[in-house]
Amino acid sequence: MLSKLIADQQKYVNAFFQGLDIAKMEALVEKLAAHSGMLFFSGIGKSGYIAQKIASTLISTGTKALYISPVNALHGDIGMVSSGDHVLLLSKSGESEEMLRLLQSVRTRGAFSTAIVCNASSRLGKEADNFMYLPLERELCPFDLSPTTSAAIQIIFGDILAVALMHKKAFSLARYAENHPLGLIGKRSKITVADLMLKGSQIPLAQPDQKLIDLLVELSDKRCGCLLIVDKNMTLRGIFTDGDLRRTLQEKGLLSLQMTMEELSIGNPRVISPEKLAYEALKEMEREPGKPITSMPVIYNNKVVGIIKLHDILQEV
Repeated sequence: MLSKLIADQQKYVNAFFQGLDIAKMEALVEKLAAHSGMLFFSGIGKSGYIAQKIASTLISTGTKALYISPVNALHGDIGMVSSGDHVLLLSKSGESEEMLRLLQSVRTRGAFSTAIVCNASSRLGKEADNFMYLPLERELCPFDLSPTTSAAIQIIFGDILAVALMHKKAFSLARYAENHPLGLIGKRSKITVADLMLKGSQIPLAQPDQKLIDLLVELSDKRCGCLLIVDKNMTLRGIFTDGDLRRTLQEKGLLSLQMTMEELSIGNPRVISPEKLAYEALKEMEREPGKPITSMPVIYNNKVVGIIKLHDILQEV
């Protein structure tokens, strides 16, 4: 049963993508990107919840947008809408009386209207200034009634619209961070490697000619799980990790303790620069599934300036 439902929903969503008029959507994106007034999204029932979600996504990604309830609009809130605004009306059927009445009020206010509907011959689509058809084969609901697939394609449409506008407006990560000063998103878009890296005497360092036995205390005390092998100019020559220590002892025994770092270290480790986001460092450290690295050298102007630990990033982002 579950496998069939998943396959059916995939089929219906694919039908939406196959039937979507991309050229018409591109024209809508261009119009919204050039629009200087407020964008209002509205819908009734499930479409109303999705209209709220789309407006909220747009707000957080650099586009002025608000949700307006069709019921509240008809009882006074339509006063928010002016002639320079654009009202986007979401409706599966395009026949809801509340939405049709709202459209009349929008016209009275002199605002531009776009109907976003799943019924190509609906009154709402025909009467609005602009019309966007969301192809719907049928609902996943066994009775073809409950807004299931239609709700999914409305959300997909809204998300694509929001991201397209981000690209059009060249919405930067810095501006995104300004819109999310608190919470996980804010941290991930603001905290840099430089904010979290260990530096100076906290960096576990070793010279190429130093012997392993003389560096065991450094490896243990700095608690980074590795040693960064550098020359006198602080240029990174390699890395030696706790794992390398275990493998070396297993393979060579106590003789390995008398070997130099130049003989033991691994060259070309993954590195990152201090101005990068800590979240980018996290993704780099977890790049290989099941094989994360726990510490990474921080390089600036080809010199070691710090080391960042996976544990410290996870605590912050």
